[in-house]
Amino acid sequence: MFSSVKPYEGQQFASLRKQCQQNKSLFEDPVFPVVDQSLFYAANRIGKVTWKRPKELCDDPHLFVNGISAHDLHQGQLGNCWFVAACSSLASREALWQKVIPDWKDQEWDNQKAESYAGIFHFRFWRFGEWVDVVIDDRLPTANGQLIYCHSNDSNEFWSALVEKAYAKLCGCYEALDGGNTADALVDFTGGVSEPVDLLEDKKTQEEEARNQLFERVLKVHDRGGLISCSIRATTQADMEARLDCGLVKGHAYAVTDVRKVRLGTGLLAFFKSEKLSMIRMRNPWGQKEWNGAWSDSSEEWKQVSKSEREKLGVTVADDGEFWMNFEDFIKHFTDLILCRMINTSYLSIHKTWEEDVMCGSWSHHDDPLKNRSGGCINHKATFLQNPQYVFDVTKAEDEVLICLQQQDRRAQSKGGKGENLAIGFDIQRVELNRKYRMHTIQKTVGSSTYINSRSVFVRKELKEGRYVIVPTTFDPSQQGNFLLRVFTDDPATCKELTLDEPPQTCWTGCCGYPKLVTQVHVHRADGLQAQDSDGSCDPYVIITCEGEKVCSPVHKNTQTPDFDVKAVFYRKKPSQQIFIRIYNHNILKDSFMGQVVLTGDLSDLQPLHTVHLRDKGNRQNNDLPGLLSVTLNTSDVLTNI
Repeated sequence: MFSSVKPYEGQQFASLRKQCQQNKSLFEDPVFPVVDQSLFYAANRIGKVTWKRPKELCDDPHLFVNGISAHDLHQGQLGNCWFVAACSSLASREALWQKVIPDWKDQEWDNQKAESYAGIFHFRFWRFGEWVDVVIDDRLPTANGQLIYCHSNDSNEFWSALVEKAYAKLCGCYEALDGGNTADALVDFTGGVSEPVDLLEDKKTQEEEARNQLFERVLKVHDRGGLISCSIRATTQADMEARLDCGLVKGHAYAVTDVRKVRLGTGLLAFFKSEKLSMIRMRNPWGQKEWNGAWSDSSEEWKQVSKSEREKLGVTVADDGEFWMNFEDFIKHFTDLILCRMINTSYLSIHKTWEEDVMCGSWSHHDDPLKNRSGGCINHKATFLQNPQYVFDVTKAEDEVLICLQQQDRRAQSKGGKGENLAIGFDIQRVELNRKYRMHTIQKTVGSSTYINSRSVFVRKELKEGRYVIVPTTFDPSQQGNFLLRVFTDDPATCKELTLDEPPQTCWTGCCGYPKLVTQVHVHRADGLQAQDSDGSCDPYVIITCEGEKVCSPVHKNTQTPDFDVKAVFYRKKPSQQIFIRIYNHNILKDSFMGQVVLTGDLSDLQPLHTVHLRDKGNRQNNDLPGLLSVTLNTSDVLTNI
């Protein structure tokens, strides 16, 4: 994860600190100076601000007091509960916060070596495919001697205020943190993949089985080191941060700090009783105002749980903003859940290992349709395929594929009026098994994301064996911007961008020839195949051959009526050569021939769908064999038509 860390704005922490120590001076950051422009986009909204170093706010400052905890954080005057909720989640994961706060012992105040303190810190965030090291000075915005923004319970603990300052620097100013997205912060802290779950849309409240499946998913993300956040959607401005009768707050991000199955009962009864309750613990970034329903801090329900189990769960009767709920109540009240998965790509792990492909790309406008790369979403059929295209393979019979599309963060550009994210999304098209050049006709859409002006969109999809093309797009045509595409599969998918529209002209073209036609062959299905196996069935597959190039379908088990649904595309230098479609039965020792169809695929063939009898091969090819084959042919003498 940290193979390469890029210094933000070229500022190298080690050399800057050494320079300050040699000069016996405290660091003053020229990139993020102590001026209103570092606080606000335009006008000052909060009155007189005094920037102070921690030593001016207390006698004995520390990064951490008694370790790091979700209870350390309080929101302050910014509407950045989303960021504070993400920090609360981060605080519960030592392996993760030590990446965001590198070499923390080295950065901690050391009263034994007070002269070595240089007023400089550095923090790391994952941004657009790479880890960025952000250097800051320790001057923090205050009013009346108090920190204005994020602060800790302990007046001499400063990690949260310093992390917030580094993040504000990365985003342009403190005001850029007002009203952001928890999913973005979780990804920036981890390099993980954020999956939003709409609890209203998914109808998890009605079905117990679906609810249990979701809980298992949430539990798995938590147990494998992921970060989780949740909120109750506010539908109007008046709803924002409105407190409900149950104690929860609308339009407000909560950090999920634990997910457990809690054993009910006390003493030996609890040991032998198998009943367990699905429970989830959350924290309000305000550090107060909690849920007051079932399983709240002082509720009767906790009497069903043994004292040792309560201690293990850390149940306290205090308005500290942290509380437990059972998962059924959680789903009834909360509307949005964000699961930030730590994608494990290590081969040395006992947990699932993913194969990751990462591609950087851009939407750019050009008047030439073949060079244009900003065609808009599939609603704009004439220009949709003028977007970037990325091909990948699913090599198993079925594979779970995770796809995340992220656009470059525009928050830092807000001062120039360009701070709004583009509405982005993507389509997944199933294409020919030998597709090497860009698509020019829309094929079979097998999945798509929602289109939304968030920084990233995510899709988790089960796909069958085959070749696929991802088309990342903006919602409207002609919009420009950079993006990052991440594809995770179980087996290597060899994902790459399709850049060429047709076979390239080379120095060999003169003597070897250049394609005159392009033909797409789509084998739909076969009916009535001969039962060649002893069990009265067969395991057929199809091979499509043209000018020496072969495309082979997966094997279809135990069927005489296979739905092949397999496509191939051929760029043909010798249009007179025929196209052979042969069906074989898969056997342990040697596969047996079941029949073939021979087609010309010339321009005069205007009948797209062919339903033809299988024939024998060689000098017996006039003999009919059992079975019919349905095939669609599409041929053009314009190579960029298919």
